[in-house]
Amino acid sequence: MTDHRPTPEPRPAGDPSGESLGPVPEWLRQPAPDVEPGRADRTRIALGRHSGKLLGAGVAVLLLACSGVVATVGYQGYQRWRAAPVAYPTVSPPSGEQAVTSASPPPAGGPFDGTPAAGFPQGTAGIALPPAKRTGPFTARQVTDALAKVRRAMVTARLDRAFFTAKDPERLVRQFAPDARADLRDDFPSGEAGSYATRLAPGARLTADQPRVKGRVSYRATRDRDGIRILAITANFVWAYAFPTASTVPGDGVVVVHDTVVWSVPHPGDVRPGSVGLWIEKSDSYASNIDCAAWDKGLLALGEPSFGGPADPDPDAVFDPDKTLDLPDTC
Repeated sequence: MTDHRPTPEPRPAGDPSGESLGPVPEWLRQPAPDVEPGRADRTRIALGRHSGKLLGAGVAVLLLACSGVVATVGYQGYQRWRAAPVAYPTVSPPSGEQAVTSASPPPAGGPFDGTPAAGFPQGTAGIALPPAKRTGPFTARQVTDALAKVRRAMVTARLDRAFFTAKDPERLVRQFAPDARADLRDDFPSGEAGSYATRLAPGARLTADQPRVKGRVSYRATRDRDGIRILAITANFVWAYAFPTASTVPGDGVVVVHDTVVWSVPHPGDVRPGSVGLWIEKSDSYASNIDCAAWDKGLLALGEPSFGGPADPDPDAVFDPDKTLDLPDTC
């Protein structure tokens, strides 16, 4: 997990306002050591990437690797997290205003037929936003603007085919606060961006079918660990992509990415102008049916369907945004 925080706006001495936070201390976290899985745990699945951007003045890198995905008939699975599995995504949604995908799905057929993604809406139709209401110190207008920023970034990161193959990530990076951009750019060559953005591996291509999308968006007002007031917007989504394949087994041409991203918008009264705008506080993801070597680089490509891996009691779980998987590594 990478932590990046905006620089707080200094408060005048003796400010009687109850909203005054006082000076926000500088800090720097030391990176925790990597925990590499043993060879016995790496039989089929590559380790993926999870990154985060936290609001504040310091920059730290935390990489805790844990392997996890099952290979099943038609679905080669993967999961990785940097710390102990978080409580979300689970069957219990987070607190705050939220909206769940509710658009009517298109007729089943094509590469998604025979998988749960056949019932998901296409593309942007799967991204529903909750109603914008005044929340804590954020006005209804500020909430509306923040939700719009997050939706636009999600569409670029996970649905924009021009972005998938662009030479640089600027189509997405320029949507963030100026102070956040340098560290975001670093996420792409390192592969860390794979936890919140889709980039196709060289030679990989999608079919003409729109990706299928299912998930929820929620938001709440809170403070970061330095006391900066933020609007935290949690997006928990499954993205299903169709790749060309000669196989006729349902799901063999479908790559699934499940991510949970906490987007953050700081209150403009608490940070300097360069930190006003969109940030990523943290992100976690896994991918299924992937090319392991490409995924290690934060890139997406279809993998070879795996047979004879550990038994998966629920092969459709990778399509459920409310599932947290704890499965054996199969790369």
